[in-house]
Amino acid sequence: MQDLDSRVDQLRHRRAHLPELAEIAALRTSRDEVLNLVRDAQIVVDDLTAEQAKADADVEQVRARRTRDRERMDAGLIANPKDLQRMTHELESLERRISSLEDTELEIMEQLEEAQATLTRRHEELAGHEERLAELSVARDGQFAEIDQELESLASQRGPAVTGLPADLLALYDRLRQAKGGVGASLLRARECGGCRLTLDHAEIAVIRAATSDEVIRCEECQRILVRTDESGL
Repeated sequence: MQDLDSRVDQLRHRRAHLPELAEIAALRTSRDEVLNLVRDAQIVVDDLTAEQAKADADVEQVRARRTRDRERMDAGLIANPKDLQRMTHELESLERRISSLEDTELEIMEQLEEAQATLTRRHEELAGHEERLAELSVARDGQFAEIDQELESLASQRGPAVTGLPADLLALYDRLRQAKGGVGASLLRARECGGCRLTLDHAEIAVIRAATSDEVIRCEECQRILVRTDESGL
């Protein structure tokens, strides 16, 4: 039973410390950071898209006014010299305004192009994280299934091994196993405790020798249950 329990402890430790688990945890943290960057990049793209739409509308509005004024002048609708001079100056002002707005429009377009490229990179980085997480999850689940299957097998073997044991003895063994690094009972071989590796003195050996076969004997040093065999040196 000791060997079965030791194997169970090993499997549980392995299950809790799979290398995939640490990498998955680190990747999830990194993935969340990248996801925040994606959201930030999307906000920048959305804001610049709105700015570009406004810049486009501003340019079109001024161009429409320029076209309207030109058409009036070309049609001879403005006969007064002062009005004609004023209209000419206004057209010159509109040309300068259009040039300025187009410069702003171009600058926003360049910023938007850069922001969209950044957003694309962030999405690619996020996709890479998700792909790796999926691979690790498959590997982790495969090992979990393998370990759980062996644990179930060991549990089925442990049942018959503890059949007939007194409940208080089994409870004592389980408590000691938890407190003593997974080893609740140890062989007494050549007068040496297999748990703490200390040799028992003559007085202790005499007490053990006088004990009945069904009496629970424990090591004075480590308190583990001592299992007597033909090799105990009694």
